[in-house]
Amino acid sequence: MINRTQPLLEDSALIALYWDRDESAIGETDRKYGGYLYSVAYQMLHNRQDSEECRNDTYKEAWEAIPPARPRLLQSFLAQITRGIAINRYKERTRQKRVPSELTDSVEELSYALQSDTDLEQEIATAELGRMINAYVRSLSETQRYIFVGRYYMARPVKELATELGMTQFGVYKHLKEIKKGLKAYLEERGETV
Repeated sequence: MINRTQPLLEDSALIALYWDRDESAIGETDRKYGGYLYSVAYQMLHNRQDSEECRNDTYKEAWEAIPPARPRLLQSFLAQITRGIAINRYKERTRQKRVPSELTDSVEELSYALQSDTDLEQEIATAELGRMINAYVRSLSETQRYIFVGRYYMARPVKELATELGMTQFGVYKHLKEIKKGLKAYLEERGETV
């Protein structure tokens, strides 16, 4: 049983629990990151039950991945797992019917900047494109990085980002337009056809 009054474990201690195959790792992870992981899934799915299931599936996948993985940033590692699970669940749902989502909106907004005639299906080309996008994102200002990750990685609503940053929605859209334009130019400079 988890004591809710105990301080949260440091990530290194959580990872050690996984490596020791101590089942309390799951409960401690839920206590520290459960709300965050639910939020990651909910931003894409807008469904309480699906989001809870994604969060719980994340713990199972983390248990299977650690070891051998030893994540440097546990929160990001878990969020990536949750995001992948949520995307798969979203695809399953949309195969059955069209479901509106921030994920659909954010991917559609960015899609033109990433269109390419080259064969990005190949793993090497995809990995290289990912490295280029990561390098571009690192070059952005802190505010623009927050907007990019919030909108395109976390699929968060523009209104929510605007509120958090103390900006208008128009201001966030203006940043998004600049980011997309910059990303397109950045990729073209590096030989990607967009």
